[in-house]
Formats: sequence, C-alpha cells, structure tokens
Amino acid sequence: MNIILIGSGGREHALAVKIKESKLVDKLYILPGNAGTASVGINVDISSDNFKKIANFAVAKQVKMIVVGTEIPLANGFHDYFFENKKYKHIKIIGPKKDGAKIESSKDFAKKFMLKYNIPTAKYITVSEINKEEGKKFMHSLNQPYVLKADGLAAGKGVLIIDDINDAEKALDEMLDGKFGKASNKVIIEEFLSGNELSVFVLTDGKNYKILPEAKDYKRIGEADTGLNTGGMGAVSPVPFANKEFLKKVENQIIIPTINGLNNEKIDYKGFIFFGLISVNNKPFVIEYNVRAGDPETEVIIPRIESDIVELFLGVSNGTLNEKQIKISPKTAVTVMLVSAGYPEAYSKGKIIKNINKITDSIVFHAGTKYIGNEIITNGGRVIAITSLGNSIEEALKKSYKNAEIIDFEGKNYRNDIGFDLNNKY
Repeated sequence: MNIILIGSGGREHALAVKIKESKLVDKLYILPGNAGTASVGINVDISSDNFKKIANFAVAKQVKMIVVGTEIPLANGFHDYFFENKKYKHIKIIGPKKDGAKIESSKDFAKKFMLKYNIPTAKYITVSEINKEEGKKFMHSLNQPYVLKADGLAAGKGVLIIDDINDAEKALDEMLDGKFGKASNKVIIEEFLSGNELSVFVLTDGKNYKILPEAKDYKRIGEADTGLNTGGMGAVSPVPFANKEFLKKVENQIIIPTINGLNNEKIDYKGFIFFGLISVNNKPFVIEYNVRAGDPETEVIIPRIESDIVELFLGVSNGTLNEKQIKISPKTAVTVMLVSAGYPEAYSKGKIIKNINKITDSIVFHAGTKYIGNEIITNGGRVIAITSLGNSIEEALKKSYKNAEIIDFEGKNYRNDIGFDLNNKY
C-alpha cells in the first residue's frame, strides 16, 4: 500500500518512521516533509492547502491512505474534499472531517460541547465586540491569573495568561481588535486552573477507541517553566503522576463522553483526538482538544507503541478498531528539543547542522530542517527533537542530554531541565 503523510515537523518525522516500519507499506510520500523524513520516504513539495494537487498526485501514485499530521488542512475540509469527490472516495483519510475538526478550530464550539456532555472543564464566557463589557465583568469575578484564548486557530500563539486585571482587559481589547486576525473575532475568557498538566491521546474510528501513551510537554522557553510559551521544548512519557486510577477517571469522565458526544452530534470522527488535560487535586479537567497528535509529544509516544500503526489506521478507516491490538512499551521516553536562537520570537534560518551522524543511543527527529545540497540546515524555530528510551526518566534524559551537546548549529538553545519536575528536582 502506498501512503501519503501530510506535514513537515517533528511529529511527522516520528509518524513517518513508524509508518515505514509496517510490512503493509510499499511507498511513503511526505508532503512536504523535511530533511529527516527524506531518509524514510519520498518528500514531495506540495503545499498542504492545495487539495486538488494532493488528490491528483495520490491518484497518480496509487495511494490508498492519507494520514493528515497537521490541523489546518482538517479544519479547512481536507477529509471532506476526498469524501465528497467520487474520484477520490476510495482513498482512506486519517483525520476528521471539518465538523469534527471544530473541536480544535473553534474553542467556543469545544467548550459548548464539553458543557453539553458534562465533560469537566474550566468555567468560561465567550466574548465578542457585542458583549465585551460582560466579558470584563466576568473577568473581575475570577481570581488571577486571567486566561484569554482566541476562538480560532492561531498557530499555537492564541492563549494568553495574564496576572494583572488591567493588562488582561487591555489584552482582551487587542484580541478583539485583530491581534490574532480572524482567530480572535471571538475570545474565550476562562477560569485559571492550577495543577499538573498532561496530554492523553486516542485513536478512534468514531465508535471504538484505543488509548495511546500519555505524555507531558514543556511549553515555556526558560527553565523552571519561565519565559514565553513555545510550541514545546520537550516531553516525557509515561507521566508518573498519571497512575492507573487517574487514567481510569480520564477514560470514564472525558474520553468516553467525548466519543459518545461526537456520535450523538452525528459527527463521523476518524483519527487522533488529543486531550490537553490538567490534574487538579487528582481530578482531570480538559484544557483543550486537538484533532491530531501533539508535537513534541508524538516524539515520545510513537517510540513507545510496539504495534503496527498502519494496522491501527486501517482499523480507524474501516470502523474495526475494536478488532486491533495495541501494545505499549513499559520504557520511559523523553525528548529534548533543540531550537534556534531567539525562538519563540524572531530567529534566523539557514544554519548548518553538524554531527547528527555521531548520535548513538537516541533517535533524532527533524522538526525545522531542510537540505541545501548535501548540508542539513535549520529551517524553523524548533529544529531537532532528541528522543531516548530508558528504564527511568533519569536514564533516558542522560542519553538525550549527552546527544544535545554533540549536535551543533549556530545559536543552538535547549532547556536543561526537561522532566526534572517529575523527579522533584526543581
């Protein structure tokens, strides 16, 4: 079977490696891919928003399945495009249709969905220019800090956590005035929940589901979780505080009501669901849904999956996921992200990356890289994810940090404390 994978980051490199392991795969095409995916498949320079070109390429290459790694094509109706066109309907799409993608593409939709199906989440109000003053009044009823979220997709930058009420009111005005473009035409003001964050992932065929390994990622640029938010500076799986009892609560109170709710809404959902969670006094609450696997979480959950992922994808597309088996490694996986100087603000590209061929005991997943001639160069803010497996967090981290020193490029930066909070080392 020939497969297309849509995306170009570390998540897609990790998925590409796992897909290519399957005995069911003949050729794997990654659109557009990066320098890492080029080593496991064939990179094709087609933009993810060019549905027609992707579809024609898929037919020409006799592709039977497309795995959509990123959220924007799904939010824009990628699955619907193939489903509604008879020429392409035979191609299996891993990723929800546009109506299912709304659980990520509209935070207002997601919050209303959670309330309707009694899924635990923070109290909130949705604000537009019409009821802005009502929103500010709601904000004054909350304790600091104040959480403001753009309703739509904002490339991971649409969430603000602000300590001062005056600054929060000003930020609300700016957001409604177009700070995040159309994404912040509506703004969700939320109660701040204090606790331990983690992510839980499932694959679902719309009725059945398989729970994948959970993970904890580290968003802040600075050590001890300081500084600006990023797309993620590292991750750990499994998560020590997420014991069997807690994960059973997640399944019963969040996963099952979500799947049942989607069914009740007549949303035929096929693909990943990412549950961004927070544990408050050992009770799980949903912070957000995503309609794809996380990044850098994928770089730690995929290496722990020992089953054939393409078999699981076939179960998703055929509605037979309940017949498939999933085996998870008991080992701990950690990833440390190497980023460009200046990230998450302005940063330079085009820096030569050295010594990748000298890495041992770790897996190197490319995020923002590309080839120029025979050289691999930086092509993004997050550049390389170094993932290691071990019998403990300490063992895995030791390998990743050893290799983080070996890989080199101008302006290289990384956090030295990924996973330390899970071992009480702060």
